[in-house]
Amino acid sequence: MSVKKKAIAPRRLARTSTQSAKADPGRRAFPIATVMETLREVVGQWKKPAVTEIAHVNGDPFKVLISTILSLRTKDETTAEASERLYGLAEDPASMLGLSQARIAKAIYPVGFYNTKARTILEACRVLIDRHGGWVPDDLDQLLELKGVGRKTANLVLTLGYNKQGICVDTHVHRITNRWGYVTTRTPDQTETALRESLPAKYWIPINDWLVSYGQRICRPVSPLCSQCRLATDCPRKGVTRSR
Repeated sequence: MSVKKKAIAPRRLARTSTQSAKADPGRRAFPIATVMETLREVVGQWKKPAVTEIAHVNGDPFKVLISTILSLRTKDETTAEASERLYGLAEDPASMLGLSQARIAKAIYPVGFYNTKARTILEACRVLIDRHGGWVPDDLDQLLELKGVGRKTANLVLTLGYNKQGICVDTHVHRITNRWGYVTTRTPDQTETALRESLPAKYWIPINDWLVSYGQRICRPVSPLCSQCRLATDCPRKGVTRSR
């Protein structure tokens, strides 16, 4: 499917009471550029997240959308394999609607909540056909109207599917940027708002890829591998009570 692109600025989130190093002159500024360039070097040696690989191979916003839905609470390897099986059956909204929910569920098993995700995929495809002529919109608000699409998924479609500026914040980005003390936020949505205000624009698109990979391997949710972390000298380890 060919892709229609248009320049639409993403809607800004409402301002929150979040805090960033840039906004607090009373403390040492977090060396975000140095840290991000170190991340680029380290993560560049590792395999990219499954959805990113799919985007690079296909360049199709529809496949980015569907694979991101599949990836929720699912390991990367499982997401990649399930995506390949599903796209062997259907590669666009119209052909996807030609499949039954049971057939989609069978193709994507064992991704997490595979029955629910099969239903979600069909509902999203129906909206794409009915409201968008079979195209995946490149507008944040329109993407958020799709069944099963939150800000993380919508921003991945914009950044990976359309190469538009956006910041995808998942649990890794939220956790790690708060550990750095670069932001002080309670939710991923607040983290997105804070990063839009302080993160240099050239890091908006890659930050998710880099921190997902780093969060899976080094900066883990529980007992992070701080002894192996190239960023340890700059990281205040906020909220970390146990590490290795």
